[in-house]
Amino acid sequence: MRKHHTLWLMFTLLAVLLLAACSGGDSETTSDSGEEGSNEENNTEESASSATQEITVTAKSEIPSMDPSLITDSVGFQWAGETIEGLYRLDENGQLTNGMAVDSSVSEDGLTWTFNLREDAEWSNGDPVTADDFVYAWRRAVDPDTGSEYGPYFLGGVVKNASAVSQGEVEPEDLGVTAVDDKTLEVQLEKPVPYFESMTVFVTFMPLNQAFVEEHGDKFATEAEYTLANGPFKMTEWNHGEGWTVEKNDTYWDADTVQLEKINAKVIKEISTGVNLYESGEIDQAELNAEFVDQYRATEDFQVAEKPYLYFFKFNQEANEALANVDVRKAISYAIDRQSLVDVILNDGSVAAEGYVPSNFVSMPDSEEDFRDAQGPLVEFNKEKAQEHWSKALEALGTDSVTIELMGDDTGTSRNVMAFYKSQLEENLEGLTIDVVEVPFKERVRRDSASEFEIEAATWGPDYVDPNTYLNMYLTGGQNNNMNYSNPEYDALIEQANGEYAQDPAKRFETFLEAEQVLLSEDAAVAPIYQDAKAQLFRPSIKGVFTTATGPEFEFKWAHVEE
Repeated sequence: MRKHHTLWLMFTLLAVLLLAACSGGDSETTSDSGEEGSNEENNTEESASSATQEITVTAKSEIPSMDPSLITDSVGFQWAGETIEGLYRLDENGQLTNGMAVDSSVSEDGLTWTFNLREDAEWSNGDPVTADDFVYAWRRAVDPDTGSEYGPYFLGGVVKNASAVSQGEVEPEDLGVTAVDDKTLEVQLEKPVPYFESMTVFVTFMPLNQAFVEEHGDKFATEAEYTLANGPFKMTEWNHGEGWTVEKNDTYWDADTVQLEKINAKVIKEISTGVNLYESGEIDQAELNAEFVDQYRATEDFQVAEKPYLYFFKFNQEANEALANVDVRKAISYAIDRQSLVDVILNDGSVAAEGYVPSNFVSMPDSEEDFRDAQGPLVEFNKEKAQEHWSKALEALGTDSVTIELMGDDTGTSRNVMAFYKSQLEENLEGLTIDVVEVPFKERVRRDSASEFEIEAATWGPDYVDPNTYLNMYLTGGQNNNMNYSNPEYDALIEQANGEYAQDPAKRFETFLEAEQVLLSEDAAVAPIYQDAKAQLFRPSIKGVFTTATGPEFEFKWAHVEE
């Protein structure tokens, strides 16, 4: 998911707790338990219908792009996911539910997928959504002229000929995706991919209306008027740097389910500003940091949303000579007191990371054991080990001092965390100077893609429910390997997991466990710091909002406001 996804998420809404707080809050919930159940449902519907169905939430940054082929960040994922719908969506239980597809089938060898599209799907301009819209979007995503980062990354090695297209070896028309007819999409894969259906929730796999895209050219997806929706909402206003508005899309196939008429998003970088606006009634959701959590913890507006998002250090091994030394990287990882960070600085429910694949994300295939528990901790705070590796590194480098640049976001919470990192590293590693560089989110995304950083305080969220969404990032020459890491052993393990063991879940996961050990225990290629959770204020009257592990981070399709 999400890249730099990165980054201080803009929305911090709560899923399970919100759903639990409201009986009958899901607009699709029905009751067959008799008259009492029916009356309760009717009362909920009357309450929702009588309330103004408009909410205002916060965003931590501007939307860099609304172009599904170009989006690489969580802000874009969120709002493209609410305005454009792919083959599937995720429901409140994290399960695939039909979007543009009504059903699918796969061949016995796992190489051919067939998706049947719904007859009643339309774009917001009245055009029908067809299989050709998916064919065009997928070809565009891997066409080297488009410059998509995620297109080659996600389709490459998955959809037949995607890598060859992205490398300019064959034409986009050779991509293994075909419109059999207007409502039948056929996809040929390079090899069996156990999680392929889950991948189709991702923004890069969403359809595009070719006539609309080509009509607007370079302006496409840069302003509200140059966006086109086939999802629950459509963008109607976009004030760059300030915020945007999406409204209910009446042409959406399931418009009767959508109760919210309007969602306003305001870009607010400072936590205190958000809290003040929430208290004054100007916004309905505001992120909290350690300064405010204890003040609001006992109120009914207080919520915590835990997500499988990892915050970690990316070490660019070519940007600074010191970072090419494995003992420097290990020393830095050992020198961060993760527990103090989450307990004192964040104080928002976040948990100290123990590995690169987050906890409570995916279970081992032959048991209910969490992947993280099966592996055990691979990173920790250990001052003695940190100094041991640091001494070895300084000796190898022939120096007694090192200066390294640490890049992060310029938001209020991020500044506090960056200051903590600087303090920890300089105090625990004598002779180390950390130069903190704080940049706007959009600029950090650009610098990450261009490898213009030494250490980056980065974030990654899952794009599908499988360890591969984290562990295939650092293949030699990979699209998201912007830190110049390379290990043939690691490459071979990831290839084996997705090749030889693709249809053997137990061996596949065991291979992922081994690969994670190479990435962290042996190479310290990255340094996992903490797993994200967000404390927030959220109006108790807003029901039916939930978090998702992939796709949009917060789902509004089933949300509504009660009296």
